[in-house]
Amino acid sequence: MNQTKTAVDIFNKLATGYQDKFMDVSLYHDSLDVFCNSIKKEKPEILELACGPGNITKYLLEKRPDFKIIGTDLAPNMIELAKINNPTAKFEMMDCRAITSLTMKYDGILCGFGLPYLSKDEAIQFIKDASQKLSVNGILYISTMEDENSESGFKTGSTGDTMYQNFHQTDYLTKALEGNQLKIIHIERKEYFYNNEKTTDLIIMASK
Repeated sequence: MNQTKTAVDIFNKLATGYQDKFMDVSLYHDSLDVFCNSIKKEKPEILELACGPGNITKYLLEKRPDFKIIGTDLAPNMIELAKINNPTAKFEMMDCRAITSLTMKYDGILCGFGLPYLSKDEAIQFIKDASQKLSVNGILYISTMEDENSESGFKTGSTGDTMYQNFHQTDYLTKALEGNQLKIIHIERKEYFYNNEKTTDLIIMASK
């Protein structure tokens, strides 16, 4: 089974419902504010990965209208919703594992809950690739569900759809960040109930 294709197909099918449920990102306002405030440059170039319906994009632009955001996702229906929700931003289909194909560098890179769909090795490689695409003083924001990586597996959602979700551990994520010349500036955890189960959301930010 192609786990990425399965996840993309499900998110594509459920795009509108996902938008209805997750457009409000107020739970993460505090960490997103840290991201916005940490980028001192005016009119910075921002790359957002796994942007979904543009829920995080919308909040970022409310806080920092000067952000020049390009958002990416693999689900076409998510991209279309993101365009509607954020007419001043640009969006395109792209796999976050392919960011080294981009030619420019960014003042901020944000991947909100894209890591649950990357394996441990892919997440570590993503951090390495992202560090190469950050400008000097650039900020990387990643969020994921925290647990032992061995707890990763197929999860069935409220819609009955099943896809593979990866849990990640702080130790190897922070080691990967520091090993790629990124200085950790913020770590935060939030308790969240997902499918009637309590999960821990992990947010880490680092600067180049």
